[in-house]
Amino acid sequence: MIRIENVAKSFTLHNQGSAVIPVMSNAAFSVAPGECVALTGNSGAGKSTLMRMIYGNYLTASGTIMIGETDVATAEPREIIALRRNTLGYVSQFLRVVPRVSTLDVVADPLLAVGVPLDVARTRARALLTRLNIPETLWGLSPTTFSGGEQQRVNIARGFAHDYPALLLDEPTASLDATNRDTVLRLIEEAKGRGAAIVGIFHDAPARHRVADREVDISTFTPKVAA
Repeated sequence: MIRIENVAKSFTLHNQGSAVIPVMSNAAFSVAPGECVALTGNSGAGKSTLMRMIYGNYLTASGTIMIGETDVATAEPREIIALRRNTLGYVSQFLRVVPRVSTLDVVADPLLAVGVPLDVARTRARALLTRLNIPETLWGLSPTTFSGGEQQRVNIARGFAHDYPALLLDEPTASLDATNRDTVLRLIEEAKGRGAAIVGIFHDAPARHRVADREVDISTFTPKVAA
């Protein structure tokens, strides 16, 4: 479902004399339906950078990033938008939503985008918010007013609302208490059970060991520096 082949990335620092910083080269791995692959490596190795390339936020210098039949590395913007709407979900570390939209509708939105009726979408949103212990008294409020932990749980609910065939998870259990951490891990296990291909970053080693089928060490893709 997800296939990475010969992917390379570098950053050009235009305010530093156009210095070029190589990040990775020859990155390659695949993720089958129902499989979770964890990206590992030291801080700064490029885990989040690769995640953003898979999602289409960062351009690749070379290589292919196949999500189903779509090559994210060469896809047109309209293709990326369609991919994100139907196929590729992303739970980032930060909740980015339009202010004044209620929490219930923030979570329901991915379902509405694929044509699910409003009442069905809201029912699914209510179920997820309940599982993630967001009090019902908050559902009508914008999540921009919530605590960091509450925003994280709303972000997770939104990411799992639609049954995406492929999922990207960037630290989904960070800073969660034991109860909510277990709920998130159960959601991941359920997604695997229905056949989702998942790429995740988990600094929480026990969480990683519970849900990941394999690990890919990003440091093995670090460009070699000539002596």
